[in-house]
Amino acid sequence: MFDFHCHSIFSDGELIPAELLRRVSVLGYEAVAITDHADQSNIELILPRIITAARALNQMSKAKLIPGIEITHVPPGQIAELVMRARVLGAQIVVVHGETLVEPVEPGTNLAAIKAGADILAHPGLISEEEVRLAAEKGVFLELSGRKGHCLANGHVAALARRFGAPLIINSDAHAPGDFMTEKFARQVGRGAGLSTTEVNNLYRQVRERFLK
Repeated sequence: MFDFHCHSIFSDGELIPAELLRRVSVLGYEAVAITDHADQSNIELILPRIITAARALNQMSKAKLIPGIEITHVPPGQIAELVMRARVLGAQIVVVHGETLVEPVEPGTNLAAIKAGADILAHPGLISEEEVRLAAEKGVFLELSGRKGHCLANGHVAALARRFGAPLIINSDAHAPGDFMTEKFARQVGRGAGLSTTEVNNLYRQVRERFLK
């Protein structure tokens, strides 16, 4: 079990990295990524702290902490620059906050994130066919979200991903202790989005091959 979209106190989460990692370890996770919300104002503050935590905690934890970032509500024209900066700063997973149905994300964010080569496009809402085709070409993972509100378009995302061969990932977008999913529940999120058991199994295989080499 793994989850590559979680938040700590470095943005709007409730837990310090040590407690976050401990809680998912107890749930049997193999790995978790902390991907706190960032724009130009705080990316250089957040990432070094997550990296420092990962270096220390991974020496003693069964579950691996992966340092990442979620580029959030950044104007589409500035997303590519921040994706590049995040990688230079050491982010192992770069997520972009997609055009969810429940927030006023600027139109064009999904396309900009995919063109920039983000690893994961989080909760992309009513993503277009053109964008899903491009995600398939560039290997950008489209998120099926376990989070209330963000999950409303999961069925739409899964259907287009199946049609055009885009890779999918199931994440919690956890902010609080009660948000972390068990493996059983995460798989149910995939099934609830319309995927078959085989497709969910293939999803986890693809994610493992990409992010846990």
